[in-house]
Amino acid sequence: MIKEELTLENIEVTWNRIKDYVSVTPAIRWQDGEMLRNFSSQTEIYVKLEIFQKTGTFKARGAMNSVLDLDRESLDRGITAVSAGNHAIAAAYCANQVGTSAQIFMPTTAKPLRIQRAKDYGATITLCDTQSEMFERAEMSQKNDGRTFIHPFEGPLTLQGSATAGKEFAEQVPQLDAMILPIGGGGLAAGFGSALKQIWPDILIYGVEPQGANTMSLSFNAGTTVSLESVHSIADSLAPPKTEPYTLDVCRDVIEEIVLVEDALLIDAMRTVFHDLRLAVEPAAAATAAALKGPLRSKLSGARVGTICCGTNIGLNDFWSLVG
Repeated sequence: MIKEELTLENIEVTWNRIKDYVSVTPAIRWQDGEMLRNFSSQTEIYVKLEIFQKTGTFKARGAMNSVLDLDRESLDRGITAVSAGNHAIAAAYCANQVGTSAQIFMPTTAKPLRIQRAKDYGATITLCDTQSEMFERAEMSQKNDGRTFIHPFEGPLTLQGSATAGKEFAEQVPQLDAMILPIGGGGLAAGFGSALKQIWPDILIYGVEPQGANTMSLSFNAGTTVSLESVHSIADSLAPPKTEPYTLDVCRDVIEEIVLVEDALLIDAMRTVFHDLRLAVEPAAAATAAALKGPLRSKLSGARVGTICCGTNIGLNDFWSLVG
């Protein structure tokens, strides 16, 4: 059952709220190349290109909705966030747009490009050695400075933002049989999937996680949120150490099945996206292509399938070090 906050009416309200700050991103049909040679001629594959979103990822949608929900007093105190990169950039952008400050905690392993892009929007960046330290420092920032925590994937406001991308996609492509969505914390899959399930009730929604960061599939199996001591994947945008209750609940309502992909398949999919679509994307943005080439290939051959390049903030050297 779709939650009241995520009805199509509320998704439209969200869009009207954030539309001056985010972009309508294009959707294309996969026309030729290596990917289509894996499938029967009846197969149609469509791609939502959130790589062309403000800040380079879908994250701007949910973060903007969350920031715009704050009153003036809260905005005066500023926001805080935790992120390996994409949410950091989005949160910094949103703070910049409304004239508030952002204190963001990132891991020491964060890519310099991502750190710099967040700084370019005016954010103060603190690098931390562990995930636990990042969250502890963010909690201190809330307690000591009164900042509002902008969550990367949890809560109705975040999911309403990502749901606008799903509603938008449904208006750009023919009716789909299936949709593949990447899962880190699940904010994109939950919101996007909720929109599609209301527009096309019979659509099958598949989630894809990195093999080394499978917190959502473990949570599905356990029936509750799960935390992992460590996660390992080149798709660091899809590697949070834990799930959260609201997003987990929505994901369980809309997702048919979660499949796992290894790093080698993510790299292979990055090459395919580059050669077929002429797009250089980070590993997370190739995850749905990886699922389609790998564990979902036989199941979805002959179907009309949606995929998404959820975003990309990757430097040229990092890209070529993986695919070269």
